[in-house]
Amino acid sequence: MIGTIFKRELRAYFATPLAYVFIVIFLALSGVFTFYLGNFYGRGQADLQPFFGFHPWLYLLLVPAIAMRLWAEERKSGTIELLLTLPVTMWQAVLGKFLAAWAFVGIALALTFPMWITVNYLGNPDNGVIIAGYLGSLLMAGGYLAIGACVSAATKNQVIAFIAALVICLLFTLSGFPLVLDAFSAWAPQAVVELVSSLSFLSHFQAISKGVLALSDLLYFLVMIGAWLLAGAIVIDLKKAE
Repeated sequence: MIGTIFKRELRAYFATPLAYVFIVIFLALSGVFTFYLGNFYGRGQADLQPFFGFHPWLYLLLVPAIAMRLWAEERKSGTIELLLTLPVTMWQAVLGKFLAAWAFVGIALALTFPMWITVNYLGNPDNGVIIAGYLGSLLMAGGYLAIGACVSAATKNQVIAFIAALVICLLFTLSGFPLVLDAFSAWAPQAVVELVSSLSFLSHFQAISKGVLALSDLLYFLVMIGAWLLAGAIVIDLKKAE
């Protein structure tokens, strides 16, 4: 049943202009950020660090826009009741919808392959690092999506779902910044400061994008995805009677 829901949801993305608008915006902004703001040619290095460096901020704006409709639209239209009365478990519905959205973002990410070809044409990059960067980017997108899916389950309003998901994702992204950590270190024990730092999407993604595939970074994203999906399933169960 997960596969059925996955196919249904993925087809639904491409049945509307939303998919194509998202992909075009993602590819256009990726190019602008990489080649202009990232000073790709001026750096004199054949790598994709400028490309991956802007992904947290791209996803911060674009992924909540994809996630906001996952459950909010179902609740607003009343089709969530029909979905949950079908011979499908709650987890199958949650995973099917999430995996479809994740696959959609993965398709958009895969369409950036000309940049990979470009750096290989211009020089001799470490392709292992580039592969790690793509893996980290996909995992980070999954984390943002899981948060957005949970928030979407809590409201019928897609705009509210978008804004709330953006704010929560921003908090998880900025938690590793020195400004945030300095604010906590002024009054909190060191253990609390380290905990806040460990929750940062940015620091874990940056480590992976540099080619360091530490188990702790991979587990971080997998645990975050699982925890937020679990929270989303609980929210759906609590609100399905509304």
